[in-house]
Amino acid sequence: MIKIPRHIEFIARVSLSFLWLFTAVTSFWWGRDIGYHVLAQQHIQGHFADLCINAGSLMDAAIGFWLLTGRQLKWCYGLQIILITSYSILLSLIAPEFWLHPFGPMTKNIPIIVLIFVLMKSETY
Repeated sequence: MIKIPRHIEFIARVSLSFLWLFTAVTSFWWGRDIGYHVLAQQHIQGHFADLCINAGSLMDAAIGFWLLTGRQLKWCYGLQIILITSYSILLSLIAPEFWLHPFGPMTKNIPIIVLIFVLMKSETY
């Protein structure tokens, strides 16, 4: 177990919640065209593309709200690591150029996963 002061753990958890919630809203509204473009590279279009974007946005929002509840956080942290790893693998296969993007949409996942892992190891129950 890793010892993190409770106020630092809270700040980290709320900032992760913000990230998930903002990503959910962005994917659903403002960045939807980017999602369609990426999915179209694998010939995912129409209603199935809508389903993928909506499901991803809903999952992101659910994780963001789950973090705010403070309940069953080990499960939430584990799900986040699985989901971010899965998203990263899928996006690496579909659009590997995102690894070289100057704003680092993929490379940022590595320190985020490390932060989530540290938070998971700090949980006492």
